[in-house]
Amino acid sequence: MTFSHDTEQALGTLVRLVNTLPGPNSQVDTLETLEELEKFVHEREFSAVGSLSDKDLAEVRDLRPLFSPVFTTGSDAEAAAMINAIVARGTTTPRLTNHDGHPWHIHYSRDGASLACRITVECGIALAQVISAGERERLRRCEAPDCDDALIDLSRNRSKRYCDARTCGNRLHVAAYRERRKASGE
Repeated sequence: MTFSHDTEQALGTLVRLVNTLPGPNSQVDTLETLEELEKFVHEREFSAVGSLSDKDLAEVRDLRPLFSPVFTTGSDAEAAAMINAIVARGTTTPRLTNHDGHPWHIHYSRDGASLACRITVECGIALAQVISAGERERLRRCEAPDCDDALIDLSRNRSKRYCDARTCGNRLHVAAYRERRKASGE
């Protein structure tokens, strides 16, 4: 399944946002300051974002626990209920745009909407597209034993098991290789 560029961009934003939450093996919150929010906005290539305030930071931080459970939900119906509740929090005004060298795509939030509203609507609609396409299993958590980062599996065969943010897959493959060598007496 191939999603549009803007859907994949919104899903990447969502994964990055959810992964700013402290996890079980790291109590570090990586979205505590305005500087961290500005870095997030820059990295995720949000267009037309004015100066950010402490209010923006608080609103965006409050979105994380709303989106996080979508990556561990057990059914499409449960995911749909969560997503519908999330999208209902925002103001949607779909419009076509082709800014910053990107081809025509849909923005679901109105011009001048707050950053939190934009994230709510854009990421919520992207999740709705994943669920409506019957692809919920692409939303999951990293399988490394010491990581629970969210991930979206956009691979053709749905084989992605580890997050991109860390070296989880590499570490586990190296450990398995060393274990095999040790077992064979090398």
